[in-house]
Amino acid sequence: MRRVVVRRPGGWDRLEIEEGPDPVPGEGEVLVSADAAGVNFADVVVRMGLYESAKKYVGWPITPGFEAAGTVAAVGAGVRDVAVGTPVVAVTRFGGYATHLVVPRDQIFRVPRGFTSSEAAAFLVVHLTAWYALFDLAGAKPGMKLLVHSAAGGVGGALLQLARVAGCTAVGVVGSGAKVKTARDLGAHAVIDKSSEDLWRMARRHAPDGYEAVFDANGVATLRESYEHLASPGRLVVYGFHTMLPRGRGRGRPSWPKLAVDWLRTPRFDPLKMTNDNRSVMAFNLSYLFERKASFVEAVETLTAWAEEGRIAAPRVTEYPMGEAARAHRALESGTTTGKMVLTTR
Repeated sequence: MRRVVVRRPGGWDRLEIEEGPDPVPGEGEVLVSADAAGVNFADVVVRMGLYESAKKYVGWPITPGFEAAGTVAAVGAGVRDVAVGTPVVAVTRFGGYATHLVVPRDQIFRVPRGFTSSEAAAFLVVHLTAWYALFDLAGAKPGMKLLVHSAAGGVGGALLQLARVAGCTAVGVVGSGAKVKTARDLGAHAVIDKSSEDLWRMARRHAPDGYEAVFDANGVATLRESYEHLASPGRLVVYGFHTMLPRGRGRGRPSWPKLAVDWLRTPRFDPLKMTNDNRSVMAFNLSYLFERKASFVEAVETLTAWAEEGRIAAPRVTEYPMGEAARAHRALESGTTTGKMVLTTR
């Protein structure tokens, strides 16, 4: 087995390749021989030592990664409903950047028909994140008007596609003109290019009465205005703080002075004001939700069916060899990418 290991927090140089014996599945577990592992921004935060659930559940050293795709290589005692050699996609609470990984049986799912291994490895985390944000928290209903930040990225693109299926009107926000077409193709009814347009003036133009839901993973850069541009009632759904982290600079190491300043600048939402405004602020971290497996199974089955029906498209992926995980992280942190990146083991 080969895997990526981070022994202590820091920049891209902390991503090392380690070799060792293949893990052995225990009772109720499955060993997956992986072809590809999805790369998510959360993995960057894990590497920097800023992901609290990584400290809670694993500590150091840690192998990042929440998803992988490949074939079943072995099954543990009690697993009788899946055969060796079956193509699967796995979700895992860390450990995904590996050629072989052991996961509970109920965390593997079939590969959507027509998907490559790389597309399958890039599919579940962003779509489960978008599903929980859109349906569980925002309560999406036909006709709702939504504002989606980072609309050409993994979760943003998934939100646009699911919003289209749900019959919502989604306005996407992107950071460059090169990403406008991507957001439109993913389902945005309108796209705001904040590199050349006044973001909040255009947001108000597209929704004079505000948005029923705003999805924001930026952090301090947009949170306050995202709240102010909600309708009444409206919901701000927070699932990240990307602008507080380095943008491909400093060799991927966090700037502690910047983090401190941004933390001080982060808005503290007053429940009395929220009550009067008739607005809500919600936040979540998918890695804390693994205990809700029954809900996840239902979501995965629906998402897989929609993918096979063509209602949502396979992720647009960029592949990197596993040994180039640092290059993948650097690209992701630059803010210039679209779609998803995967690490391949081939």
